[in-house]
Amino acid sequence: MAAPEHTGPTAGIRQLAAACRAEIPVLTRRLISAIFTDIPEWTDYSPVSREELRNGCRSYLTRVLDLLAGDVSVPDRDDVAAAIGRNRAAQGVPLEVMLRTFRLGGQIVWEALLDRADDLAPGEFREIGVATWSVIDGMSSALVTSYRNTELEQVRRDERRRHGLIEDLLAGRAHDATFAARAARELNLPAHGAYLVVAVRGIRPVMQLGTETALAALGIRSVWHDRVDSTVGLVSLELRDSFAVLQQIRSRVLGQAAASPSVPGLAQIDTAHALAMLALETLPTATKGLVLLEERYPEALLLRSPDLTELMVARTLGPVLALPAKERDVLLQTLAAWLAENCSAANAAPRLHCHRNTVINRLQRISALLGRSLEGQRCYLELSLALAALELGVPTPD
Repeated sequence: MAAPEHTGPTAGIRQLAAACRAEIPVLTRRLISAIFTDIPEWTDYSPVSREELRNGCRSYLTRVLDLLAGDVSVPDRDDVAAAIGRNRAAQGVPLEVMLRTFRLGGQIVWEALLDRADDLAPGEFREIGVATWSVIDGMSSALVTSYRNTELEQVRRDERRRHGLIEDLLAGRAHDATFAARAARELNLPAHGAYLVVAVRGIRPVMQLGTETALAALGIRSVWHDRVDSTVGLVSLELRDSFAVLQQIRSRVLGQAAASPSVPGLAQIDTAHALAMLALETLPTATKGLVLLEERYPEALLLRSPDLTELMVARTLGPVLALPAKERDVLLQTLAAWLAENCSAANAAPRLHCHRNTVINRLQRISALLGRSLEGQRCYLELSLALAALELGVPTPD
Protein backbone atom coordinates (compact mmCIF):
# COMPACT_ATOMS: atom_id res chain seq x y z
CA MET A 1 0.00 0.00 0.00
CA ALA A 2 1.42 3.39 -1.01
CA ALA A 3 2.38 5.84 1.72
CA PRO A 4 0.02 8.80 2.04
CA GLU A 5 1.22 11.99 0.38
CA HIS A 6 2.57 14.57 2.78
CA THR A 7 0.32 17.64 2.66
CA GLY A 8 2.00 19.88 5.25
CA PRO A 9 2.16 20.21 9.04
CA THR A 10 -0.40 18.27 11.05
CA ALA A 11 -2.94 20.03 13.22
CA GLY A 12 -0.86 19.25 16.32
CA ILE A 13 2.27 20.80 14.83
CA ARG A 14 0.33 23.84 13.70
CA GLN A 15 -0.95 24.36 17.21
CA LEU A 16 2.53 23.99 18.69
CA ALA A 17 3.96 26.47 16.20
CA ALA A 18 1.21 28.98 16.91
CA ALA A 19 1.88 28.69 20.64
CA CYS A 20 5.66 29.11 20.15
CA ARG A 21 5.18 32.43 18.38
CA ALA A 22 4.72 34.03 21.78
CA GLU A 23 8.33 33.05 22.50
CA ILE A 24 9.85 34.84 19.46
CA PRO A 25 11.80 37.39 21.59
CA VAL A 26 13.31 34.58 23.69
CA LEU A 27 14.09 32.43 20.64
CA THR A 28 15.72 35.43 18.95
CA ARG A 29 18.02 36.04 21.90
CA ARG A 30 18.87 32.36 21.97
CA LEU A 31 19.75 32.39 18.27
CA ILE A 32 21.92 35.52 18.61
CA SER A 33 23.73 33.86 21.49
CA ALA A 34 24.27 30.65 19.49
CA ILE A 35 25.61 32.57 16.52
CA PHE A 36 28.39 34.19 18.51
CA THR A 37 29.30 31.34 20.85
CA ASP A 38 29.09 28.18 18.75
CA ILE A 39 32.37 28.00 16.77
CA PRO A 40 32.94 31.78 16.64
CA GLU A 41 35.54 31.51 13.86
CA TRP A 42 32.71 30.56 11.50
CA THR A 43 30.89 33.80 12.26
CA ASP A 44 31.50 36.92 10.21
CA TYR A 45 28.68 39.39 10.65
CA SER A 46 31.04 42.35 10.91
CA PRO A 47 29.28 44.33 8.12
CA VAL A 48 25.93 43.97 9.94
CA SER A 49 24.89 46.01 12.95
CA ARG A 50 23.68 44.09 15.99
CA GLU A 51 20.23 45.64 15.68
CA GLU A 52 19.93 44.65 12.02
CA LEU A 53 21.10 41.13 12.81
CA ARG A 54 18.55 40.88 15.59
CA ASN A 55 15.76 42.02 13.29
CA GLY A 56 16.83 39.50 10.65
CA CYS A 57 16.88 36.64 13.14
CA ARG A 58 13.47 37.64 14.46
CA SER A 59 11.98 37.79 10.96
CA TYR A 60 13.49 34.41 10.11
CA LEU A 61 12.23 32.64 13.25
CA THR A 62 8.80 34.22 12.85
CA ARG A 63 8.53 32.99 9.27
CA VAL A 64 9.62 29.46 10.26
CA LEU A 65 6.82 29.32 12.81
CA ASP A 66 4.36 30.89 10.36
CA LEU A 67 5.16 28.16 7.85
CA LEU A 68 4.79 25.44 10.47
CA ALA A 69 1.51 26.98 11.64
CA GLY A 70 0.21 26.89 8.08
CA ASP A 71 -0.25 30.66 7.81
CA VAL A 72 2.01 30.84 4.74
CA SER A 73 3.33 28.19 2.32
CA VAL A 74 6.03 27.39 -0.25
CA PRO A 75 9.20 27.90 1.86
CA ASP A 76 11.55 27.43 -1.13
CA ARG A 77 10.16 30.66 -2.62
CA ASP A 78 9.91 32.45 0.70
CA ASP A 79 10.22 36.22 0.45
CA VAL A 80 11.65 36.63 3.98
CA ALA A 81 14.55 34.23 3.30
CA ALA A 82 15.06 35.82 -0.12
CA ALA A 83 15.24 39.31 1.41
CA ILE A 84 17.77 38.14 4.01
CA GLY A 85 19.91 36.52 1.30
CA ARG A 86 19.74 39.63 -0.87
CA ASN A 87 20.70 42.00 1.97
CA ARG A 88 23.52 39.85 3.34
CA ALA A 89 25.02 39.28 -0.11
CA ALA A 90 25.05 43.04 -0.66
CA GLN A 91 26.75 43.48 2.72
CA GLY A 92 29.37 40.82 1.98
CA VAL A 93 28.38 38.29 4.65
CA PRO A 94 29.60 34.84 3.53
CA LEU A 95 26.86 32.46 2.40
CA GLU A 96 28.20 29.72 4.70
CA VAL A 97 27.62 32.00 7.69
CA MET A 98 24.00 32.55 6.63
CA LEU A 99 23.32 28.84 6.13
CA ARG A 100 24.80 28.10 9.55
CA THR A 101 22.50 30.70 11.10
CA PHE A 102 19.49 29.11 9.40
CA ARG A 103 20.50 25.68 10.73
CA LEU A 104 20.97 27.05 14.25
CA GLY A 105 17.59 28.75 14.04
CA GLY A 106 15.99 25.51 12.90
CA GLN A 107 17.48 23.67 15.84
CA ILE A 108 16.21 26.32 18.26
CA VAL A 109 12.67 26.15 16.81
CA TRP A 110 12.71 22.35 16.89
CA GLU A 111 13.75 22.36 20.54
CA ALA A 112 11.04 24.91 21.38
CA LEU A 113 8.41 22.72 19.71
CA LEU A 114 9.62 19.65 21.57
CA ASP A 115 9.46 21.54 24.89
CA ARG A 116 5.71 21.98 24.33
CA ALA A 117 5.05 18.52 22.95
CA ASP A 118 4.57 16.51 26.15
CA ASP A 119 1.05 15.35 25.29
CA LEU A 120 1.70 14.37 21.66
CA ALA A 121 1.54 10.80 20.42
CA PRO A 122 4.95 9.13 19.77
CA GLY A 123 4.54 9.27 15.99
CA GLU A 124 4.00 13.00 16.09
CA PHE A 125 7.50 13.64 17.51
CA ARG A 126 8.90 12.39 14.22
CA GLU A 127 6.46 14.60 12.35
CA ILE A 128 7.77 17.63 14.24
CA GLY A 129 11.31 16.94 13.03
CA VAL A 130 10.26 16.23 9.45
CA ALA A 131 8.11 19.35 9.24
CA THR A 132 10.68 21.63 10.90
CA TRP A 133 13.62 20.57 8.77
CA SER A 134 11.53 20.58 5.61
CA VAL A 135 10.75 24.24 6.29
CA ILE A 136 14.41 25.02 7.06
CA ASP A 137 15.56 23.28 3.86
CA GLY A 138 13.04 25.22 1.80
CA MET A 139 13.98 28.56 3.32
CA SER A 140 17.68 27.73 2.91
CA SER A 141 17.04 27.06 -0.77
CA ALA A 142 15.32 30.44 -1.12
CA LEU A 143 18.24 32.06 0.73
CA VAL A 144 20.86 30.50 -1.55
CA THR A 145 18.98 31.39 -4.74
CA SER A 146 18.53 35.01 -3.69
CA TYR A 147 22.13 35.28 -2.42
CA ARG A 148 23.60 33.85 -5.65
CA ASN A 149 21.41 36.05 -7.84
CA THR A 150 22.50 39.12 -5.89
CA GLU A 151 26.16 38.11 -6.20
CA LEU A 152 25.70 37.66 -9.95
CA GLU A 153 24.06 41.08 -10.25
CA GLN A 154 26.96 42.62 -8.32
CA VAL A 155 29.52 40.92 -10.57
CA ARG A 156 27.69 42.15 -13.66
CA ARG A 157 27.43 45.64 -12.22
CA ASP A 158 31.13 45.64 -11.29
CA GLU A 159 32.05 44.36 -14.76
CA ARG A 160 29.97 47.08 -16.41
CA ARG A 161 31.64 49.69 -14.24
CA ARG A 162 35.09 48.30 -14.98
CA HIS A 163 34.27 48.13 -18.68
CA GLY A 164 33.11 51.75 -18.64
CA LEU A 165 36.22 52.97 -16.82
CA ILE A 166 38.59 51.25 -19.23
CA GLU A 167 36.66 52.48 -22.27
CA ASP A 168 36.84 56.01 -20.89
CA LEU A 169 40.61 55.66 -20.40
CA LEU A 170 41.01 54.48 -23.99
CA ALA A 171 38.89 57.42 -25.14
CA GLY A 172 41.19 59.91 -23.41
CA ARG A 173 39.20 60.89 -20.32
CA ALA A 174 42.30 60.48 -18.17
CA HIS A 175 43.45 63.90 -19.39
CA ASP A 176 41.15 64.99 -16.55
CA ALA A 177 43.32 64.43 -13.45
CA THR A 178 40.28 63.82 -11.22
CA PHE A 179 38.98 61.07 -13.47
CA ALA A 180 42.47 59.57 -13.80
CA ALA A 181 42.80 59.36 -10.01
CA ARG A 182 39.37 57.72 -9.66
CA ALA A 183 40.05 55.22 -12.45
CA ALA A 184 43.42 54.31 -10.93
CA ARG A 185 41.83 53.75 -7.54
CA GLU A 186 38.93 51.62 -8.78
CA LEU A 187 41.07 49.58 -11.18
CA ASN A 188 43.88 49.18 -8.63
CA LEU A 189 46.41 50.84 -10.91
CA PRO A 190 49.04 53.45 -10.05
CA ALA A 191 47.87 57.01 -10.61
CA HIS A 192 51.35 57.95 -11.84
CA GLY A 193 54.23 56.28 -13.64
CA ALA A 194 54.85 54.71 -17.02
CA TYR A 195 52.35 52.53 -18.85
CA LEU A 196 52.24 50.59 -22.05
CA VAL A 197 49.24 49.20 -23.92
CA VAL A 198 49.09 45.77 -25.50
CA ALA A 199 46.51 45.08 -28.22
CA VAL A 200 45.65 41.50 -29.14
CA ARG A 201 43.65 40.69 -32.25
CA GLY A 202 40.38 38.96 -31.40
CA ILE A 203 39.04 38.26 -27.92
CA ARG A 204 40.19 35.56 -25.52
CA PRO A 205 41.44 32.83 -25.75
CA VAL A 206 44.01 34.77 -27.81
CA MET A 207 45.69 35.29 -24.42
CA GLN A 208 46.26 32.56 -21.87
CA LEU A 209 43.57 32.56 -19.21
CA GLY A 210 44.58 34.26 -15.99
CA THR A 211 47.09 36.66 -17.58
CA GLU A 212 46.13 39.48 -15.23
CA THR A 213 46.46 37.22 -12.18
CA ALA A 214 49.76 35.73 -13.39
CA LEU A 215 51.27 39.16 -13.93
CA ALA A 216 50.01 40.32 -10.54
CA ALA A 217 51.83 37.39 -8.93
CA LEU A 218 55.02 38.87 -10.41
CA GLY A 219 54.18 42.29 -9.02
CA ILE A 220 53.05 43.65 -12.41
CA ARG A 221 49.74 45.48 -12.20
CA SER A 222 47.54 45.39 -15.30
CA VAL A 223 43.96 45.23 -16.50
CA TRP A 224 42.83 43.25 -19.55
CA HIS A 225 39.73 44.28 -21.40
CA ASP A 226 37.75 42.44 -24.08
CA ARG A 227 36.34 44.56 -26.90
CA VAL A 228 34.35 43.54 -29.98
CA ASP A 229 37.38 42.47 -32.04
CA SER A 230 40.36 42.78 -29.73
CA THR A 231 41.65 42.36 -26.21
CA VAL A 232 43.45 45.37 -24.74
CA GLY A 233 45.87 45.28 -21.83
CA LEU A 234 46.84 48.35 -19.79
CA VAL A 235 50.13 47.47 -18.12
CA SER A 236 51.85 49.51 -15.44
CA LEU A 237 55.65 49.44 -15.59
CA GLU A 238 56.22 50.94 -12.11
CA LEU A 239 59.96 51.55 -12.65
CA ARG A 240 60.40 48.17 -14.34
CA ASP A 241 62.26 47.64 -17.57
CA SER A 242 59.66 47.47 -20.34
CA PHE A 243 61.57 44.67 -22.10
CA ALA A 244 61.34 42.41 -19.04
CA VAL A 245 57.62 43.11 -18.64
CA LEU A 246 56.95 42.46 -22.32
CA GLN A 247 58.81 39.15 -22.11
CA GLN A 248 56.33 38.02 -19.46
CA ILE A 249 53.43 39.08 -21.66
CA ARG A 250 54.96 37.60 -24.82
CA SER A 251 55.00 34.13 -23.27
CA ARG A 252 51.24 34.33 -22.72
CA VAL A 253 50.19 35.54 -26.18
CA LEU A 254 48.45 32.87 -28.24
CA GLY A 255 47.52 35.02 -31.24
CA GLN A 256 48.61 38.30 -32.81
CA ALA A 257 49.58 41.11 -30.45
CA ALA A 258 51.33 44.46 -30.55
CA ALA A 259 52.66 46.74 -27.83
CA SER A 260 52.88 50.50 -27.75
CA PRO A 261 55.92 52.45 -26.60
CA SER A 262 55.73 53.36 -22.91
CA VAL A 263 53.83 56.53 -22.06
CA PRO A 264 54.32 58.65 -18.91
CA GLY A 265 50.94 58.07 -17.26
CA LEU A 266 47.24 57.28 -17.55
CA ALA A 267 46.64 60.58 -19.32
CA GLN A 268 48.45 59.16 -22.37
CA ILE A 269 46.71 55.78 -22.44
CA ASP A 270 44.58 56.83 -25.42
CA THR A 271 47.71 57.66 -27.42
CA ALA A 272 49.38 54.38 -26.42
CA HIS A 273 46.25 52.45 -27.38
CA ALA A 274 46.13 54.09 -30.82
CA LEU A 275 49.80 53.24 -31.41
CA ALA A 276 49.34 49.64 -30.27
CA MET A 277 46.36 49.20 -32.60
CA LEU A 278 48.35 50.75 -35.45
CA ALA A 279 51.19 48.31 -34.86
CA LEU A 280 48.70 45.44 -34.76
CA GLU A 281 47.29 46.46 -38.14
CA THR A 282 50.74 46.14 -39.69
CA LEU A 283 50.94 42.40 -38.99
CA PRO A 284 50.30 39.94 -41.83
CA THR A 285 47.39 37.59 -41.17
CA ALA A 286 49.54 34.51 -40.58
CA THR A 287 51.88 36.19 -38.08
CA LYS A 288 51.66 35.06 -34.45
CA GLY A 289 53.18 36.49 -31.32
CA LEU A 290 53.87 39.94 -29.88
CA VAL A 291 55.60 42.73 -31.80
CA LEU A 292 56.58 46.23 -30.72
CA LEU A 293 55.61 49.35 -32.63
CA GLU A 294 59.31 50.22 -32.96
CA GLU A 295 59.77 47.01 -34.94
CA ARG A 296 57.08 48.08 -37.41
CA TYR A 297 57.75 51.79 -37.97
CA PRO A 298 57.93 51.67 -41.82
CA GLU A 299 54.68 49.71 -42.05
CA ALA A 300 53.03 51.98 -39.47
CA LEU A 301 54.01 55.07 -41.44
CA LEU A 302 52.49 53.55 -44.58
CA LEU A 303 49.21 52.83 -42.81
CA ARG A 304 49.11 56.32 -41.31
CA SER A 305 49.09 57.87 -44.83
CA PRO A 306 47.00 55.49 -46.97
CA ASP A 307 46.39 57.97 -49.80
CA LEU A 308 50.09 58.81 -50.15
CA THR A 309 50.99 55.15 -49.84
CA GLU A 310 48.65 54.20 -52.68
CA LEU A 311 50.16 56.92 -54.89
CA MET A 312 53.68 55.81 -53.99
CA VAL A 313 52.93 52.17 -54.85
CA ALA A 314 51.37 53.13 -58.17
CA ARG A 315 54.31 55.37 -59.09
CA THR A 316 56.98 52.91 -57.94
CA LEU A 317 55.59 49.56 -59.15
CA GLY A 318 52.60 50.44 -61.34
CA PRO A 319 53.82 48.87 -64.64
CA VAL A 320 54.79 45.64 -62.85
CA LEU A 321 51.46 45.46 -61.06
CA ALA A 322 49.63 45.85 -64.38
CA LEU A 323 51.09 42.56 -65.69
CA PRO A 324 49.17 39.28 -65.72
CA ALA A 325 49.12 37.74 -62.25
CA LYS A 326 51.60 34.93 -62.88
CA GLU A 327 54.31 37.16 -64.37
CA ARG A 328 53.64 39.92 -61.85
CA ASP A 329 54.03 37.58 -58.88
CA VAL A 330 57.32 36.13 -60.17
CA LEU A 331 58.84 39.56 -60.67
CA LEU A 332 57.66 40.84 -57.28
CA GLN A 333 59.04 37.76 -55.52
CA THR A 334 62.35 38.21 -57.31
CA LEU A 335 62.55 41.88 -56.38
CA ALA A 336 61.74 41.14 -52.72
CA ALA A 337 64.37 38.39 -52.49
CA TRP A 338 67.01 40.59 -54.19
CA LEU A 339 66.37 43.47 -51.75
CA ALA A 340 66.36 41.07 -48.78
CA GLU A 341 69.79 39.77 -49.86
CA ASN A 342 71.34 43.26 -49.99
CA CYS A 343 70.81 43.52 -53.74
CA SER A 344 72.88 40.41 -54.48
CA ALA A 345 71.56 38.31 -57.38
CA ALA A 346 73.88 35.46 -56.40
CA ASN A 347 72.45 35.29 -52.89
CA ALA A 348 68.85 35.75 -54.04
CA ALA A 349 69.03 32.86 -56.54
CA PRO A 350 68.98 30.01 -53.95
CA ARG A 351 66.01 31.59 -52.21
CA LEU A 352 64.16 31.67 -55.52
CA HIS A 353 65.36 28.19 -56.60
CA CYS A 354 66.74 29.50 -59.87
CA HIS A 355 70.06 30.49 -61.51
CA ARG A 356 71.78 33.79 -60.82
CA ASN A 357 71.37 34.79 -64.46
CA THR A 358 67.62 34.22 -64.20
CA VAL A 359 67.51 36.69 -61.32
CA ILE A 360 69.48 39.24 -63.33
CA ASN A 361 67.18 38.82 -66.34
CA ARG A 362 64.10 39.34 -64.21
CA LEU A 363 65.59 42.45 -62.61
CA GLN A 364 66.38 43.84 -66.05
CA ARG A 365 62.77 43.16 -67.04
CA ILE A 366 61.57 45.11 -63.99
CA SER A 367 63.95 47.97 -64.75
CA ALA A 368 62.69 48.17 -68.31
CA LEU A 369 59.05 48.18 -67.20
CA LEU A 370 59.66 50.90 -64.63
CA GLY A 371 61.87 52.95 -66.94
CA ARG A 372 64.49 53.46 -64.27
CA SER A 373 67.60 51.88 -62.80
CA LEU A 374 67.10 49.70 -59.75
CA GLU A 375 70.32 50.94 -58.18
CA GLY A 376 70.76 53.63 -55.58
CA GLN A 377 69.74 54.15 -51.95
CA ARG A 378 66.60 56.11 -52.78
CA CYS A 379 65.46 53.50 -55.25
CA TYR A 380 66.05 50.72 -52.71
CA LEU A 381 63.99 52.66 -50.15
CA GLU A 382 61.07 53.30 -52.49
CA LEU A 383 60.99 49.71 -53.74
CA SER A 384 61.15 48.33 -50.19
CA LEU A 385 58.34 50.60 -49.02
CA ALA A 386 56.20 49.71 -52.02
CA LEU A 387 56.64 45.98 -51.38
CA ALA A 388 55.83 46.48 -47.68
CA ALA A 389 52.67 48.36 -48.67
CA LEU A 390 51.60 45.45 -50.88
CA GLU A 391 52.01 43.09 -47.91
CA LEU A 392 49.73 45.40 -45.93
CA GLY A 393 47.05 45.07 -48.60
CA VAL A 394 47.26 48.55 -50.11
CA PRO A 395 44.98 48.76 -53.20
CA THR A 396 46.78 48.24 -56.50
CA PRO A 397 45.97 49.72 -59.90
CA ASP A 398 43.33 47.85 -61.92
